[in-house]
This record gives sequence, C-alpha cells and structure tokens, in this order.
Amino acid sequence: MNIHEYQAKALLHEFGVPISRGVPVLNPGEADAAAKQLPGPIWVVKSQIHAGGRGKGKFKEASAGDKGGVRIAKSVAEVDEFAKQMLGATLVTVQTGPHGKQVNRLYIEDGSDIDKEFYLSILVDRETSEVSFVVSTEGGVNIEEVAHSTPEKIISFSVDPATGIMAHHGRTVAQALKLTGDLAKQAEKLTGQLYAAFVAKDMAMLEINPLVVTKQGQLRVLDAKVSFDSNALYRHPDVVALRDETEEDAKEIEASKFDLNYVTLDGNIGCMVNGAGLAMATMDIIKLYGMAPANFLDVGGGATAEKVAAAFKIITADPAVEGILVNIFGGIMKCDVIAEGVVAAVKQVGLKVPLVVRLEGTNVELGKKIIRESGLNVVPADNLDDAAQKIVKAVKGG
Repeated sequence: MNIHEYQAKALLHEFGVPISRGVPVLNPGEADAAAKQLPGPIWVVKSQIHAGGRGKGKFKEASAGDKGGVRIAKSVAEVDEFAKQMLGATLVTVQTGPHGKQVNRLYIEDGSDIDKEFYLSILVDRETSEVSFVVSTEGGVNIEEVAHSTPEKIISFSVDPATGIMAHHGRTVAQALKLTGDLAKQAEKLTGQLYAAFVAKDMAMLEINPLVVTKQGQLRVLDAKVSFDSNALYRHPDVVALRDETEEDAKEIEASKFDLNYVTLDGNIGCMVNGAGLAMATMDIIKLYGMAPANFLDVGGGATAEKVAAAFKIITADPAVEGILVNIFGGIMKCDVIAEGVVAAVKQVGLKVPLVVRLEGTNVELGKKIIRESGLNVVPADNLDDAAQKIVKAVKGG
C-alpha cells in the first residue's frame, strides 16, 4: 500500500524526522488559507499522486499550465492560481504512463533554501532478509540514472536484525554523503529515526529524494515516498486509514475484496489462472504469440465458485479486454469448481468476447463436461500452447 508525500512526512515527523512545514489542500478554495499558515516568502505547490517524476511531469489540460506538477510560488496569490490550475487536472509523468493520474490533492509547503541534495532509501533486501540502506550524493534525480551512469556514487549496506541500527550505520551514511561536523551528527541521528519508523510501521520501502542540506546547515527531508507491506496492515489501522482508493485501480480494489491476486496490465487478453508461476507462464506465452495480457490474475489454490465468478466479472468489466483465457491446473483447486464459477459468471454478465478454457488436473473431465453442457460459446484447449494460439487467433478475428 502506498501513501501520499504529505502523509509520509507526517508519519516520519512522529519519529522526529526533520521536515518542512506544509498544509494539505483538497480543493482550490483552501489554498489561500493554507499558504497564509506558512511564513513564506516562497511556497512550493506539490501535486499529490502515487507516482514519481512529478516535477518534470506535464498536465494534459492546457488550462493547467506547463510548469509541471511541482511549482515554486512567490506570493499567496500565485499559490492560489497554481492550485486552481492543478487540482482536477491530469498529470502525466514517467511513472504514470501516457494516461496519467488526476490530481485530487495538493501539498502547500514552506520553501527551503537548498545548499546540497542527496538520495537515501531503505528497503528490504530479499537476498539477505535484512533491511538495507541505499545512499548517494546524487539527489534530486532518478536513482536509476545514477546507477547507470555513475554507479560508484551509490553506497549500500544492510542492518543485521539481531543488533538493529547502531552508531556505525549512521557514520556510514554521513561518510557516504561526505558530511562532517554537526551535519554528520544530524545524519547519524536521522539514520536511527528513519530505521525506527521503517521497522515500527512495517514499511516495504522508504525513499527520500531529495534529502537536503539547507544553507542554514540543517538536514531536511524534502520529499518522501513510502510503501507498506500489505500483509502487515492488520497491525496498523492508523496506516490503513491513510489509504487513498482514488489512486488505485478500481478493478484491483474489487479483486482485493475477494482475496484475489489481480494486477491491471496494458494488453487486451484477460487471464484467469491458478498459481502465480502458471499465471506468469500464461502471460509469457500470450506475448510469444504476438499479443499482450490485460491482467495478472491468480485465483489461488482454494478458490470457490463464487470467487471464480467474481474474478470473471472483474475481467469482463475491463473495456480493454478483447478475449479471455482461462488456464487452470487442478491440484488443490478443482477443475469442476472453476467450470461452475465461469458458467455462473457468464450467465450473469454475458459473454461478448472470445473465451478459451484450458483445464487439466483434478476433476478435469467433470469440469470439461460442465463447460460442454453449459451451452456457452467456449473454445476448449488441450494444453497451454494450444490455448494461447487459439485465444490470439480468436482476438485477431480467426
């Protein structure tokens, strides 16, 4: 689960992390009052969307101006003007894709007198099962660019969970950022605060880009991106309360209600599969035959007919879907359960696109019989390769 920048900063501030003062804004009428709560004379008006690259992004609407999704304002009137332009407009960045994201929230922040910009992130290293820091002197730019052009400027290290964060970790961060004196002490303190927040809130990633040194000699978190381990959210109702469903795909939200593993993709062939590995193989073979999957969908090993029906409805509700491939290998999941769910869903919502079904494993003959006797216009397949070729051919008009 992701949260907005202003929410991430408020959460980090609870752990003592230094941030700039700011006020969230949900409608243009609030911008004037928000700006007056801050000392000025410089304000920063930030679009709040779950995507990076906001400063270099472009709005689709000409009325929103061409200054990007993060703007410097030199007066309260200018803050008000920017808010009216940006709220409700669609911002396109390198991370949103061409469709962009609608800006429903802004963050009006006090301006900072920046001397230096750094990069710092914390994430879980899957190879070592430890929390790892990634630090670089090259802040304010995409870390991917730094990794490609000057990888020697990226320093990373892990924290042993048996000891937790220690003083030498903070010194490592300070040395990596070439900070000395009081700034080194600030870096050491900040390292401990960030690690405490990361662990306490079960974060999956914490990215600060940039972490800045002001001309007044203060370290400050100027931007923060936080995502959480969804499996641990039951322990954090305060974090769940920060969820903004307008930033999420409606189909993915609906799928989560039925405990379905669903991710929207950019293709036009809907997939319903059991097992993540088989789902990945199904998507790969669709690509092999010249088309692209519209989704990743793993119904799981213990799905009921009702859950299968819900999954099928979610797929058919996607206007981009021009064909559907059901690929089930019955182990724990039984083929007849899948067949009953598909038949029930089709009878409820209808079938307007080609449907290819490949069943194998437990109760396969019973599942095929249910499909065959349903009267539905379903194309059976003998194996995965056969299924992929048939759905691609059907979508292409064969």
